[in-house]
Amino acid sequence: MPREILENKRKALKINLDESIYGTFAEIGAGQEVARNFFTAGAASGTIAKTMSAYDMVFSNSIYGAEESGRYVSESRLDKMIQHEFELLSERLTGPKYEGKTFFAFADTVTTLNFNKTNDPHGWLGIRFQLTPGGEPNDIVFHVRLLDSDSSLQQNVLGILGVNLVYAAYFYHDNIQHMIESLVDNLTVGSVEIDLISLSGPQFKNANDRLVNLYLIAKGFSGAAIFDQTGQARQSKDVLYKKDVMILRTKFGQKSKPNFDLFNKAVEQFKRTQNVDDKNIIVMIEVLMNNFLDDQSELGNEELEKFAKRAEELCATGNYVIVSDFTRNHKLAQYLSRCNPHSVGISTNIANLKNIFNSKNYSENYTDELLAYISDLFSKNVKLYAYPYLDKDNNQIITTRNMPVSNEAKHLFEFLIQNSYIMDIDEYDTKFVKTI
Repeated sequence: MPREILENKRKALKINLDESIYGTFAEIGAGQEVARNFFTAGAASGTIAKTMSAYDMVFSNSIYGAEESGRYVSESRLDKMIQHEFELLSERLTGPKYEGKTFFAFADTVTTLNFNKTNDPHGWLGIRFQLTPGGEPNDIVFHVRLLDSDSSLQQNVLGILGVNLVYAAYFYHDNIQHMIESLVDNLTVGSVEIDLISLSGPQFKNANDRLVNLYLIAKGFSGAAIFDQTGQARQSKDVLYKKDVMILRTKFGQKSKPNFDLFNKAVEQFKRTQNVDDKNIIVMIEVLMNNFLDDQSELGNEELEKFAKRAEELCATGNYVIVSDFTRNHKLAQYLSRCNPHSVGISTNIANLKNIFNSKNYSENYTDELLAYISDLFSKNVKLYAYPYLDKDNNQIITTRNMPVSNEAKHLFEFLIQNSYIMDIDEYDTKFVKTI
């Protein structure tokens, strides 16, 4: 049965009129946009125990404690806000008047677009909520990127997101897919990206962290999800900021296993050519969803579980794993660039390069498309490490030295080779070269 999507004001009013839902709104960085939605909906006194915004760092630190990282738009700050505000509710609101209340503490810490439009607007939103009076609380936390080109539009989006989150916590907690989908209710496509979500508490004890975050990709809320060696979902910038990142690209369900032998050679070459400190390197294995998504009208739990299992297997190798829908290398490079890494190496089969530099695979605007692709790929200190393959028709190992290139692209390809934007993997053993 299709899910009914209520407009934002009706959601807020429905919550306000529910006598059992009562709590606090704590907001930093973009005004009190979420609380404002509940006030303007009417009957807010039935829902709101307190609203606050501690903008000054001295005030904020005196309430929630200092951040070791110095970053106030962070998951750590959000967690402290939620914990502090929920504890105050439990401590102060006692007695017969509150016996039937299920408490919640909503918080957000956000940076919207600055005056010069030079920052990356993003934020963390979360809620700790009870489903029964006095019951053990549950948490929903997620990270967003605000994509509108105007700060007032971003503030409006934040207000809608907050209402959606409170509504989802109380009315969709028993259906995680509906809960996630509802977070973008009443928002225009392209206004926000949700790239990480975390669920905890007794209501979500059976929730799979990997499945939940893969669902964000399947629904188009995000282009990728990153998992650490333990399989826990991580926010991309927290992992990749100022790091030297090396990635092996693989497809889900590809016939051959990832060529880890040549990839290990690529990692060593990356460290050597880019003067990478071992302590600063992040090695990642990418699993592409797009070849699977193309064949599915909709991904259900069974399909997502396959991806989650594959991600878990690759995390067990001791590497980070990124699951994405980036069909082309330059899309991956663009995603990584917004995380401000120090340098990036992408390891891929040279057969992929052969397709890129073959004009027959493109439209009549091939040269324009190629230039745009190359600009997006190599503009942010990215190097491509190409591992060879065995051409079974000619029984010949193909490298950049003998790879066929269309006439229109030859000079550009030679430039990239001569300036080490594209490099062959050195000193490989021919027994590791696979047939294509």
